[in-house]
Amino acid sequence: MARIRFRLLLLLAALALWTPADAQLRRGARTVVRGGTMPRTDSLKLRADSLADAAFAAELDSLFDAEFRADSIRLTELRTDDLFTLDSIAAARIASGGAFAEAGAEKTDTAGLPARPYRKGWFMSDSMSLSKVCWLSTVLPGYGQVYNKQYWKLPILYGTVGTGLALFFHENSTYRPLKRQYDALTDRSLSRTPELNALQSKMIRSNTRRQVYLGLTIASYVYFIGDAAVNYSTNDVSHVKKATTLACIFPGAGQIYNKSYWKVPFVVGGFASLIYCIDWNNRGYQRFKKAYNLISDYDAHPENYPDGPTDEFHGRYSASFILNLRNNYRRNRDLCIIITGALYALQIIDAHVDAHLKDYDISDDLSMNLEPLVDYAYVPGAGGNRPVFGFNMSLKF
Repeated sequence: MARIRFRLLLLLAALALWTPADAQLRRGARTVVRGGTMPRTDSLKLRADSLADAAFAAELDSLFDAEFRADSIRLTELRTDDLFTLDSIAAARIASGGAFAEAGAEKTDTAGLPARPYRKGWFMSDSMSLSKVCWLSTVLPGYGQVYNKQYWKLPILYGTVGTGLALFFHENSTYRPLKRQYDALTDRSLSRTPELNALQSKMIRSNTRRQVYLGLTIASYVYFIGDAAVNYSTNDVSHVKKATTLACIFPGAGQIYNKSYWKVPFVVGGFASLIYCIDWNNRGYQRFKKAYNLISDYDAHPENYPDGPTDEFHGRYSASFILNLRNNYRRNRDLCIIITGALYALQIIDAHVDAHLKDYDISDDLSMNLEPLVDYAYVPGAGGNRPVFGFNMSLKF
């Protein structure tokens, strides 16, 4: 009987110590310790926790990837001159988990760092190409300086261009009446008189000043277009494109950019010579054109000229001879214009090729090797392969 009681006590003690897994999960840690067992982790709970952690990590990774893609898209829209701030912005984002605000809202980081506004549009954009900046600078003086944020150059540009234009228009107002008086005198007669010589001298001096003022105005205007191209730094532009663009803007500028200074006198001298030839032939054309008109009118209406022909040659040459001279001067003038256009295109090509060759790696090994060669070729008539003897030449350049 005592043995049976002892066994029942052991059974009750075992039942008291044993609890189901669900009951242990519902009981607190202190209750389990008082019950005589150490707290243990159930396998089902371990599995559930691991699955929850894996899902949470996957969700974080997807959010991070989405944020990284959005940030990378926005970062590519930043200008090159703002790249030095990317490290600080990235560090603040990693530390605080911040991201750029949505499009349309104020572009600031959640960490409080201000983001540079991105300029969009056709007229003013942070990703505008070099050629577009130059074309807009041609139409709108000073646009390139505004785009490059060199505002201090604007007073110089507008000052030089405005002063040159004012002087040109002032001198042009003096030259025009003199030219009308000269044309009125020479339309009646080309005989040299003191009055005509004095008027022509005064007209030439005024025209020279007028051309100098106009040349300085155009030179300053073109210079600031080239300045906009040289200081352009929005996108990564190769030296080849900059040299070609500068050569298009002004002859010889591409050679200066390539540091081929010995070519500049040939380009500038060639253009100066051709411009002089164009002007000289044009003056000859205008001279013989007027003489031909006078002698033709005399041949058609001799009664209107009681004193004889009024051209500068006084009838010593026939109308057909003067017509040939007029046509020759016009032909030479047009030919010089064509040669000037060809020289302009040639100096652009030279600047483009020279810029390419600046980065071209030329090896020091310039050699030619000649060695004997023995090969086997299939000859159908001989019914098989036959040896072929010759030489192998290789060039290295």
